[in-house]
Amino acid sequence: MGLITGLLTLPLAPVRGTAWLAERIYEQAEREANDESAIRAGLIELEEMRESGHYGEAELDEAENELLERLMIIRGFEREVLDGGLE
Repeated sequence: MGLITGLLTLPLAPVRGTAWLAERIYEQAEREANDESAIRAGLIELEEMRESGHYGEAELDEAENELLERLMIIRGFEREVLDGGLE
């Protein structure tokens, strides 16, 4: 980037920085959403909540189903990649 171009685009630096940061946050969120260990930890936490008795069974069942669905999606996707289904 030349000196003139750098000076002319300097006011856009905060926008570029914000866009870069938003991309990094999105990538991290994707990694966490597709991390089996985070899902397992969530299931363990739900079981502890169930044992404490402070939460309704319906709420816990719904949260557990959501975590299990995410886990099945992740494992199904991995299976397709391993089988060569996606290129």
